[in-house]
Amino acid sequence: MTKHQMISCLIVDDESIAREIIATHLSKIKNIHVIASCSNALEAFNHISNQNIDLVFLDINMPEISGISFAKSINSNIKVIFTTAYRDYAVEGFELKAVDYLLKPISFERLKKALDTYFDIYGNVTNSKTSTHDISEFMFVRSDRKMIKIDYRSIYYIESYSDYLKIHLEHQTIVTRETISAIEAKLPKRLFMRIHRSYIISINHIKSFTNEHITINNQTLPISRSYKKEVLKQLEKF
Repeated sequence: MTKHQMISCLIVDDESIAREIIATHLSKIKNIHVIASCSNALEAFNHISNQNIDLVFLDINMPEISGISFAKSINSNIKVIFTTAYRDYAVEGFELKAVDYLLKPISFERLKKALDTYFDIYGNVTNSKTSTHDISEFMFVRSDRKMIKIDYRSIYYIESYSDYLKIHLEHQTIVTRETISAIEAKLPKRLFMRIHRSYIISINHIKSFTNEHITINNQTLPISRSYKKEVLKQLEKF
């Protein structure tokens, strides 16, 4: 494998949000080319038949043809990183010699670690394993029937209301139908912190904090008991 060779990937998952999260993460990594994002195994088979695929990010629990069955049926030269919301499949996944096994929601850091494992085993694409693009400082979210680009540094905090979120920016609030765990997986940990089951805050926009609350843009948000220890530990580093 040469230094500049691209790795051709497929994303296969019946959940559109899960596909979007992986695609967003992969867009930040050099030498990775996503050939297609597929909602089922049959669609993925068509791409494998017609194109050279190196790596598949594969959901295990899919209708009709499961990820396990799909992995058993493809050429062993195509490597697999399993993705799933269920720990129970881990043993079977590794028996199929999967590169890694990622539990949802998948963070960028965890996905990058899986790709580093792939490059360690099958050849180093760059001298420093996976390299991130400096320009990847944004994400897209679906709101009002369109995809909206949001710069990470423009976000003050994110508020969860059951099955939808409010993303609070300086001069506007964007509403999107997504879970807080899914959005948390998209966000870089160096910039954001989960402080409550209903709140993610921007570290850069913190004005003040106590053991119980964090103030951002004149809005005081609670630190929940379950997140308190980790939040205060992180804040003490600054």
